[in-house]
Amino acid sequence: MAILVDQGTRLIVQGMTGRAGTFYTDLAIEYGTGVVAGVTPGKGGSRHIGVPIFATVAEAVRETRANASLIFVPAQQAGAAMIEAVEAAVPLIVCVTERVPTLDMVRVRHALEGSPTKLVGPNSQGVLSPAKCKVGVMSTADARPGAVGIVSRSASLTSEIVAQTSAAGLGQSTTVGIGADPVHGIGFVDCLRLFMDDDETEGVILIGEIGGNEEEAAADYLRRERPQKPVVALVAGRHAPLERRMGHAGAFTVFGQGDAAAKIEAMRSAGARIAENADLVVQTMRGALLEKAA
Repeated sequence: MAILVDQGTRLIVQGMTGRAGTFYTDLAIEYGTGVVAGVTPGKGGSRHIGVPIFATVAEAVRETRANASLIFVPAQQAGAAMIEAVEAAVPLIVCVTERVPTLDMVRVRHALEGSPTKLVGPNSQGVLSPAKCKVGVMSTADARPGAVGIVSRSASLTSEIVAQTSAAGLGQSTTVGIGADPVHGIGFVDCLRLFMDDDETEGVILIGEIGGNEEEAAADYLRRERPQKPVVALVAGRHAPLERRMGHAGAFTVFGQGDAAAKIEAMRSAGARIAENADLVVQTMRGALLEKAA
């Protein structure tokens, strides 16, 4: 199985006709993702790379029964694009756009309240269920079907851990890039719940970094729920200087909060197995799975 996306995903792409939208939509189609429509205001009724284009999300959903949307809209319009998809009751939205204004994301979060929609991102690599469906910009080169779920805030480390789990024969059930912005959609806890309910996911790798409180929230969840599946955590930024942003809008420590050491200790005390560096993630997961099977 998989979480969030699979062979039944019917995807629309908001901003498909732009350069990035065209490139990554073409890759998704080639991978086997069911892309059913694009959405670009002013271009409704046309076709692009063989896919029908609609002027609005509501019209695209009505005509194609789409159940997911991928957003390639520029940052200043991305918030409105997400809200449009929420108002059209799209079950899953994946937004890869970077630098979406924080106030716009506050408005998006308000629109999401009480809705059935799950948002991944913004500033997300996307969601990949190997050999089933790709929604986003995540590389498929090293992805292989398997039993390990991966949820991450870091794009580069995601690629590294996907390659390592595939090389070790573990593979991935689904990989989710939740995005690194301070205001975003679903987080570590939401993904952990989904992975724990997925029969074919046997263990979860959580890739965190400094800043925010995602890791602390995940630790609270693990402490409260005591899930039976092992969770291996890697937290990047142990040597990052205080109050200096490291790559992502949400990756910085301030007033002594959000540092890697505190996050690592919170996860460890909640029962997660800590990988001290990226090279030890797969070894740590393999040991946890063998221990669980014994």
